[in-house]
Amino acid sequence: MAESASLSQERLDAAPPSDAGLGSAALIRVVESHRAWLGRCPGGRQACLHGVVPDAALDKVNFERADLKSAKFINARMSGANLGGANLQFADLSNANLIEANLSHAELSDARLDGTLLGRANLTEIRCLRASFRGANLREAHLLEGSIEKCDFTGAVLGAARLLQAKVLDCNFTDAELTGANLYHCVFRWCKLPGISAVGSNWGTATVQDCEFRRADLTSARFERADLRQSSFWHATLIGANLQSARLNGANLECANLTGVRFDDAATLSANFRGANLQGARGLTQTQLGQARTDCDTILPDGSRGPFLLGSGANRPLRL
Repeated sequence: MAESASLSQERLDAAPPSDAGLGSAALIRVVESHRAWLGRCPGGRQACLHGVVPDAALDKVNFERADLKSAKFINARMSGANLGGANLQFADLSNANLIEANLSHAELSDARLDGTLLGRANLTEIRCLRASFRGANLREAHLLEGSIEKCDFTGAVLGAARLLQAKVLDCNFTDAELTGANLYHCVFRWCKLPGISAVGSNWGTATVQDCEFRRADLTSARFERADLRQSSFWHATLIGANLQSARLNGANLECANLTGVRFDDAATLSANFRGANLQGARGLTQTQLGQARTDCDTILPDGSRGPFLLGSGANRPLRL
């Protein structure tokens, strides 16, 4: 019995087979019937599209709460569409135009959105597991309070995107662009962010643990009161960043450019500053530097070479 139940669950979790698609006229009837269903009108029926959708103009189409599981909207024109609460599991929206579309509360697990245009789209409170956004454009998109796990954002554009209070686990953001992104109070765990460009991004009060920012550009980024424990910023650029009251316990900042960074009240126990450039860094006390790891390649706040020695005064930035 247990084995039979397990097999049944596997069938439920598997992607349903795609049908042969439907014509444009049939699609229009589906849209109209779904509109009636949303309005609770007689004869209305929820849209259920599980196959290839014809190349039709679907700008501003209303597919709110539609069943679009495994539907194929490749290269579709759907700017301003309403997909709020829709089931898009296993759907393929590669290279589709979803600019300013509403996907709030949508189910996007196992969906493909590679190269998709999602500028200014609303993805608030989406559920997203194992989805692919490789090369997608999410500039100024809203992903507030989203649940995002094991997704691929390689090369994606998230400039000025809003991920406030989003929960992002085990995702890949290699070479993504997050310039000016707002990630206030978000949770990032076990994520790969090597090579990202996140100039001026805001990670205030965020939990960013066990993440990799290797060679990332975080110039002028804000990490006030962020929890960065065990994350790696190896060879990252954080010139002028704000790390006030951040938790850097066990963080790896080896060979990072930390010129002019603010460290007021930051926790630095076992933080790795070996080979890092701390010239002009402000707010570092002797205790903070004494608890961290420095070496002869560390450039200390006063411009001298490390390792840091208690009583040397090298924690104070040189005043010109």
